[in-house]
Amino acid sequence: DVTEAAKHDRAVAAMANELRQLIDTANAPIFGIDVNGNVNEWNNKTAEITGFSKEEAFDKPLVSTFIVPNLRESVQDILDNALNGIESSNYELEFRTKSNEIRYLLVNATTRRDAENNIVGVVGVAQDVTEAAKHDRAVAAMANELRQLVDTANAPIFGIDVYGNVNEWNDKTAE
Repeated sequence: DVTEAAKHDRAVAAMANELRQLIDTANAPIFGIDVNGNVNEWNNKTAEITGFSKEEAFDKPLVSTFIVPNLRESVQDILDNALNGIESSNYELEFRTKSNEIRYLLVNATTRRDAENNIVGVVGVAQDVTEAAKHDRAVAAMANELRQLVDTANAPIFGIDVYGNVNEWNDKTAE
């Protein structure tokens, strides 16, 4: 029946539009590549955090254009795996923004398939963890600085744990 087929086609089109809107307006960066590694998905949040519009990003090679050089090989491996049906979750990558800043993204790479189940690309759904990553690096730097301060202090510094065991002993104490 032609009427039923038309009704079905309209329902499929409505669902496709709804999914497109969901992706575009999601509060998480969502980006995708085709089988050649070129960007074919770039939602509003990805555009917002990178500074590159959808039009600027589309058809560009994702890895060589947007990923920092020292991570390109590992990110390419993850994408190649996903293009072979081996998906990855919670890997951190560093995106270079239009203003040459680094944004840290925690990404799940999901294989994209067509109606016949052929692999047609990869979609990444990410979480921007830039502030947390900066905080973690600052805490590590501070801990390192404090360790150096204790080790090189001009006074003996030692510590004990709750059982009376020595757990801190600086260079001056050793003298």
